[in-house]
Amino acid sequence: MGSDSTTANTSNAATSNSPVLLERDGDVGVLTMSLAPHNLVGRELSTALISGLAHAVETGCRAIILRSNLRHFSAGADLSLFDNEGVSVEESLKPLGVLKAFDECPVPVVASVHGVAVGGGFELALACDMIIAASSAKFGLVEATLGLHPLMGGVQRVVERVGAARGKEIVMMGRRHDAATLERWNIINRVVPDAQLYELTLAFARELALGPTIAHGSTKRLVNIYLREGMVAADNAMSDVQKPIWKSRDLERGLRSYREKGAGLAKFAGN
Repeated sequence: MGSDSTTANTSNAATSNSPVLLERDGDVGVLTMSLAPHNLVGRELSTALISGLAHAVETGCRAIILRSNLRHFSAGADLSLFDNEGVSVEESLKPLGVLKAFDECPVPVVASVHGVAVGGGFELALACDMIIAASSAKFGLVEATLGLHPLMGGVQRVVERVGAARGKEIVMMGRRHDAATLERWNIINRVVPDAQLYELTLAFARELALGPTIAHGSTKRLVNIYLREGMVAADNAMSDVQKPIWKSRDLERGLRSYREKGAGLAKFAGN
């Protein structure tokens, strides 16, 4: 499951003892969760993910992979969040605001999922722009079995992908689902053989990283506006959202390449 040590460079922002390690493979940032035993989502992991995402963008990554080097992607929320006597529920759950960092990240983020991704772990995957899953992976929003529902934003994010009726089923039933089922339901983008998960996720992310990074960021922003405010708001926001594209050198490269060589041959630099 590990990255290719000949191409990946470890960031100085993280050490081998960190719960999240940032490595580089060309223009792809690889965020690897390693908070034993199961990458439980709490204050420590959330803080490290927010920091890792920010550092990846600051250092010029043009696409990001989120993965785990443990047995599972993530087995859910750290239940110690609920053990703080005298602390309000709202205060206890503040660390779980990590999903907003994924929403606001200006480059594509791809989840690479093996093992189980349940509860908060599934919510982390749903916060990514796309999900590549090993064929044996299992997913579930299982909070109903504890008398809860997803607390990080999983309800609205699963509904965003599958619609209201199916989303209610997934949340209220609290079941685990295989990757193939969730691919049919449009939650997962690709299901791949277990042994090829990292290789194929990296190829997918590399393709995104070779694209027009500023245009990709504008696409993410416009999609978010549509999801929050609807079609009319997105239509009205287009001219503002597209301003960075018109100023980008990648647009110049793309138009020049089209005129000189034809469609689909442009090489972008991410600026």
